Amino acid sequence: MARIGTSGWVYPHWRGVFYHGPQSQWLSQYTAEFDAVELNGSFYRWPADARFAAWRDRLPEGFEMAVKAPRGLTHARRLREPEVWISRVTRGLHELRGRRGPLIVQLHPAMERDDARLEHFLAALPQWTRPAIEFRHPSWVDDAVFAMLERHGAAYCVMSGARLPCVLRATAPLVYVRLHGPDPEHLYGGSYSDDDLAWWAERIREWEGTGHEVHAYFNNDGEGNAVRNAITLKRMLGA
Repeated sequence: MARIGTSGWVYPHWRGVFYHGPQSQWLSQYTAEFDAVELNGSFYRWPADARFAAWRDRLPEGFEMAVKAPRGLTHARRLREPEVWISRVTRGLHELRGRRGPLIVQLHPAMERDDARLEHFLAALPQWTRPAIEFRHPSWVDDAVFAMLERHGAAYCVMSGARLPCVLRATAPLVYVRLHGPDPEHLYGGSYSDDDLAWWAERIREWEGTGHEVHAYFNNDGEGNAVRNAITLKRMLGA
């Protein structure tokens, strides 16, 4: 199966493009259209456990919230001594229960390949978190790294965006895709064309055909591009 959504959902500039009415109604409007969302704000400030529980109560059955790991873990610590952060993260994820999606771990773009550090992190992280690792530095694109992810059941995050390597690699039952925009010069910029989206729809069908579950999130939120692109891709997939 495939779940299509956006990275974040609280964007004032989506008012009139997708949202109508007060912000208090936006989550329900979003969940009426999509069955998944990527929580992006958790990267900047990790929510309290009670906040995750409140989202769980508001999300409909069958909906999944993917959660982005905090920058304290990925950017400040760069995965060093991750145990304290992992304890805090897993407490929050437990509160989502049946609404819990994957954990997306975006590494710092200047963090070069360090197999020992990644191995320690993956070994400490419970597999039930369904981790997807987004490598921003090109040194990580290596068969030995992919093999490590496979051993730990972690997904390689497939990326689309300016100057990011687009490697169509499945390392786990989950395939996680982040679509950061088609602009070749500016990350998060531009709107995907129908031809672009048809190409991604075909890739998603191929992954589904080999038994993978696919999560794909659009991160080009400017001017409502992400939500429009997500709706179009969903329609192309017949969802």
